[in-house]
Amino acid sequence: MFKLSGLHLLYLLVFHLTACHGVKDLNLSGPLQDMTFSVQEGTTRVHVIYQFTIEPPAVSLRLSGEKDGIIEIASERGYLYLNGSLDRENKEIHRLQVEALNKEGQRVKGPYSITIKVQDINDNAPKFDKPKYFGVVRQNSRPGKPFMYVTATDRDDPTTPNAQLRYSILHHFPNPYKQMLFQIDNITGAISTNENGTRLLNPLQQESFVLVVTVKDLAGMSENALTSNTDVDITVKENLWKAPPKVSIKENSTEPHPIYITQVCWNDPGAKYELMQKERLSRFPFTIDQNGTIYVTEPLDREEKELYSFFATAKDEGGEELDKPLPIYVLVEDINDNPPVCQNVLTIFEVQENEGLGSNIGTLHATDMDKENTLNSRLQFRIVDQNPKIPIDNLFIIQQEAGTFQLSSSSLNKRVVSNYSVKVEVTDKVFTTFCDVKINVIDINDKIPIFEKSDYGNWTIPEDTPVGEVILEIQATDADEPFTGSSQIIYQIEEGDQNKIFNIETDPKTNRGFVKINKVLDFEMAPAYNLTVKATNPEPLVHGVQYNSSSTAYFRVTVADVNEIPVFSMNTYIGDTSEDVPVGTLVMTVMATDPEGDKLRYTLKSNTRNWLQIDTFSGNISTAAPLDWEVERAYTVQVTATEENKEFQSSTAVFILHIKDVNDNPPQLAKDYFIFFCHPLRGGERAEIEATDNDEQPHSPEFTFSLDGGENIKSAWDISRINGTHAYLSPKHTNLEEKHYDIPLIINDNGKPPLEGKVKLKVNICRCSDDKRCFIEAERQNGLPSTGMAIGILLGVVLFIGLVVGGIFLHMKLKKKKGKKEIKANATDISELKVLK
Repeated sequence: MFKLSGLHLLYLLVFHLTACHGVKDLNLSGPLQDMTFSVQEGTTRVHVIYQFTIEPPAVSLRLSGEKDGIIEIASERGYLYLNGSLDRENKEIHRLQVEALNKEGQRVKGPYSITIKVQDINDNAPKFDKPKYFGVVRQNSRPGKPFMYVTATDRDDPTTPNAQLRYSILHHFPNPYKQMLFQIDNITGAISTNENGTRLLNPLQQESFVLVVTVKDLAGMSENALTSNTDVDITVKENLWKAPPKVSIKENSTEPHPIYITQVCWNDPGAKYELMQKERLSRFPFTIDQNGTIYVTEPLDREEKELYSFFATAKDEGGEELDKPLPIYVLVEDINDNPPVCQNVLTIFEVQENEGLGSNIGTLHATDMDKENTLNSRLQFRIVDQNPKIPIDNLFIIQQEAGTFQLSSSSLNKRVVSNYSVKVEVTDKVFTTFCDVKINVIDINDKIPIFEKSDYGNWTIPEDTPVGEVILEIQATDADEPFTGSSQIIYQIEEGDQNKIFNIETDPKTNRGFVKINKVLDFEMAPAYNLTVKATNPEPLVHGVQYNSSSTAYFRVTVADVNEIPVFSMNTYIGDTSEDVPVGTLVMTVMATDPEGDKLRYTLKSNTRNWLQIDTFSGNISTAAPLDWEVERAYTVQVTATEENKEFQSSTAVFILHIKDVNDNPPQLAKDYFIFFCHPLRGGERAEIEATDNDEQPHSPEFTFSLDGGENIKSAWDISRINGTHAYLSPKHTNLEEKHYDIPLIINDNGKPPLEGKVKLKVNICRCSDDKRCFIEAERQNGLPSTGMAIGILLGVVLFIGLVVGGIFLHMKLKKKKGKKEIKANATDISELKVLK
């Protein structure tokens, strides 16, 4: 019936030697039915796909459809095979039909659908979309911020690794620094500078570079990956984004404000400039325009603040910072605008009557708020009056620059004049102030203090005696004039207290000394003290008089040991961590020691939210549950250290954990909105909405608004941004019908990473009253009648009742003619009818 060519005979021989044995062994045969096969592209020899079994009365098979001269079937043996290679990039799926024929060539079965899916092999190398790329980078550009992209494509199946591309930099010409200056994102092809490039790129040293960029398929993970290369020419330009030098402004300027002070400039036009405070100020007296010019907006006062430090930022249209902020420093220069001020309303000096010529009496102190160590704060002193002028005027002189008083004569006599009043002029060459000075003439110090007893004995005190507690009182007397520097007594511990554990305070009225605990006692460090106390006067003794043993006393202090509580290294521990750290993260280690060397155990108190846990022995504090900045920003617990063997001895410290916010709350509407527009629309209607976010905003919130839903929503409505928190919703046209709308919105924040909130805004387009109030007709639900229908029904019911009542009355009249019996029989019904009347 059929004539076979030599090629067909060759195919049949191959089938017999390979397919007949191999196909059956692999169970790749079966009855005629709909089938789907997957075949790898690029097969270069005869390839048997499947063997269909031919069942009588069928004697042969016929194949039709998308054979492309490659897919064939052995009609009498049923082998479906390839006589060439398939190419997935030309056709991914071949659709054919097979049918069974009898001896007469008539179809007895089928046709059946045969689908052959061509599986991809990596037979296409990736290709760059340009033969060469050109880019420009600025000096000091931010590392990791892309300044250009390269892009390649691969014709292989994008769902397989065959078309998964990876980029890398192969060569770098020239390379004067012996290290790579650029980097490429191996997924996106974004090229940026690395840390070295940001630091080293300089157009004055090297103005251009050539990068050889390679792209590999198979995700770059195989040695068999196919590759392509391209050249990238990069030009380096000078960075214009540089911090200006420090600016100096004279305080209290009378010029019209604002006043230009400096300028910043981004590398390209179109940047938006902003100033950012470095510290919280009650008022911020600077502004910047869109040319980058910075102005001071009001006069400054150096005495209020001498140095202002803030930042200038440049942002793109989307509000993203183009580079790191530039520091701006403004120094306020001093002018002489503050008068001298006397340190005391009245300054009192004491001088002994036997003081000689030139003796120093004391120093008058005055201050000036102008800048220190400048001519504006330079003060000069001059005595302008002395009262009384006995025995002579100008009895005192004052050092012009220092304000120190000296005697100009040795003529003091307490019995003649006991005190002098002196007025001093203090000037800074612009302002003048007068200070009052009182000089008391006192008796000479020719008597020494004498203790009431030389030995105050032994005193035992526990080591936990509180600081400041008096442990002993001592007394010495002085025969000089009372209440003067000659008779005032100062007690000093001269020996036995190198660490200043004790101090002695003097009652100025009685000269009684009170020995107090000045520092915490420690039995383990010093169990006993042998103390020597000396009593002296603030005024020097006259020549020939000296302190002796009568001005010295002794006492001994024994420290009694007590079991002391543990001591923390700090009273308050402060740590910080982000709210999204994993449970078990170490946030702080506390440490306490026991003076007696006992082992300690640590516990937590006031752990109200159970967010923290502590290791009993190490003092390591870690998170025990997820933290939440929105619930609590500073979480405070108490840490207790307890002696292991003496549980009644413990001490407590405070641990404050400052929780840092992460962007984990999507934006939402600030409130529930009820928005309506009056129907019919006239055009220009809009409604304002506001968004909010529970997360912390570093400066000010920046939300973006967009419409969600299909084209019907976007063709009918428009959302436009007002500022970082507000937007307008408005109809796009006036032919919207009168009904309720649910407008789906998407609100994005500017967090890192940004979050998206999806909300629905309820909007009514409704008929309005004269006062522009929305009149909303109640919707008919569950078959309830409308208002008109209800009125019609009510009128029908009333008419029906009237007809019924009229009929009853007519019937009653007829009944009356039949006699009294019938009337009595129907009395009940008649009474009911009367009620109906």
